Amino acid sequence: MPLVGQMLSFIYTQDLAAASAFLSETLGFRLALNQNDNCHIYEVAPNAFLGVCTNRPPAEDPAVTISFVSPDVDGFYEEMKAKGVAFDAPPAFSEKFNVYSAFFRGIGNYRFEIQEFRDAAWPAPLK
Repeated sequence: MPLVGQMLSFIYTQDLAAASAFLSETLGFRLALNQNDNCHIYEVAPNAFLGVCTNRPPAEDPAVTISFVSPDVDGFYEEMKAKGVAFDAPPAFSEKFNVYSAFFRGIGNYRFEIQEFRDAAWPAPLK
């Protein structure tokens, strides 16, 4: 099978300006590509991207969680709380999944998560 060199996921919004402000100003992601103000694609990490688009309506209850992996969940949580991001609860350890994480909403009804894997089998994130 040919090598997959990058990862890109898309989510949808009716308000591209607000969604883009959340990704760039609140989360601090770099705009990698503006597709004629129909989609804005942000670099989340090297070779990992998240696009937000207006070409279809957002789902009322998206069946997806967008997880960002970080070695500093507490630092992310504190910084985002200071910027007004509402979390479901403070970071906590999940025995079921062996992760330390916190969940929040950001764009429409999309659910986001910041997490750190505690399983030694998970590859370490780039720093």
